[in-house]
Amino acid sequence: MTGDPYVRIFDTTLRDGEQAPGCTMTRDEKLAVARQLALLHVDVIEAGFPAASPGDWEAVHAVAQDIGTHNGPTICALARANERDIDRCFSAIQPAAKRRIHTFIATSDVHLEHKLRMSRARVTEVVAAMVRYARARCEEVEFSPEDAGRSDPVFLREIVGIAIECGATILNIPDTVGYTTPDEYAAMIAGIRRSVPGVENVVLSTHCHDDLGLAVANSLAGVRAGARQVECTINGIGERAGNASLEEVVMALCARRQLFGVETGIDTREIMRTSRLVSACTGIAVPPNKAIVGGNAFAHEAGIHQDGVLKNPLTYEIMRGETVGWDGSTLVLGKHSGRHAVRCRLEALGHQCDDAALDLVFTRFKEVADGKKVVNDADLTALLSGLGHEAPSITPVPASRARLRHLTPRTTSAL
Repeated sequence: MTGDPYVRIFDTTLRDGEQAPGCTMTRDEKLAVARQLALLHVDVIEAGFPAASPGDWEAVHAVAQDIGTHNGPTICALARANERDIDRCFSAIQPAAKRRIHTFIATSDVHLEHKLRMSRARVTEVVAAMVRYARARCEEVEFSPEDAGRSDPVFLREIVGIAIECGATILNIPDTVGYTTPDEYAAMIAGIRRSVPGVENVVLSTHCHDDLGLAVANSLAGVRAGARQVECTINGIGERAGNASLEEVVMALCARRQLFGVETGIDTREIMRTSRLVSACTGIAVPPNKAIVGGNAFAHEAGIHQDGVLKNPLTYEIMRGETVGWDGSTLVLGKHSGRHAVRCRLEALGHQCDDAALDLVFTRFKEVADGKKVVNDADLTALLSGLGHEAPSITPVPASRARLRHLTPRTTSAL
């Protein structure tokens, strides 16, 4: 593995993420997301595809003007391997202090034959000419051989070698259709590192799609094989099944730091805020079971789990919710909950029970829980009111003792 311990986070929410059906954002929405990405401390913002439309050029240009300060992230934009796209790309990102042109062309035989209708020799000529053209305009040039995962390995290594020779500073190796497995993707990165002259002078990047649910796993495999940039999106949005999820990649590298031996510059406390903003701007809700940012990611209903978390969160949580911007764990009261969780929730609401009273409350609680998915605070209050004099040992508890930290109500509607 390369000795560089730093992994650059390249966020393409505003480009690849926005290309997902229904995820289109306005100029102002893109600016709002870009500002939040800067607070998240991503290294690179791929702000769009300027040649796609005048509106996209304007949005990229606005991001470059607004976010592209000397202390901010690099502002990148995408261009096909032709002069018009590259010129449009550079004019859009020009206001940024740190800017990058990202150009690409397909290298798999299926793309060459059916989409580009070009020979391998012609693609080789185009790569050489257009990488040189881009480098003459911009110090940072990223080159991507589209559909690298299904490309002939020998031809792929030839193409990326030419890109390096002609001035590319970042080599992105995309699994465009989410076809590869982690072992295959790692071998592809390792083969390039082992065989391509000059590769030690460039940054290798991953860009993985989730068609088989392997985007994050493949990205992490790429890091272990020596890639030092990961291209990803907030909430994993993107074409078809989406891209590698930024929050999952970052927190895997953080939670398993001893395994990966690398770090990022991400302020993880901004992850939840960023997730919610992207969800609001795109109108795409985050599933409750989504890792890291889903409503259930730090929620517990099962009594055994609740008891363990109340005693020590490490029993069932490999990271703390606070580290990604949650306000702590949530114990969801339902039919699987145990006495410990019910007692703690009652204390949080200001009621202290002795054991006999808790037995009575818990019996009634189970009756209510069997009839609905979640028992909320209003249900518990109504339950207590309905007991009347049956539970005389329920007394007020001082607010200072209310155990709110793990019991703050949370609903997925916040996302």
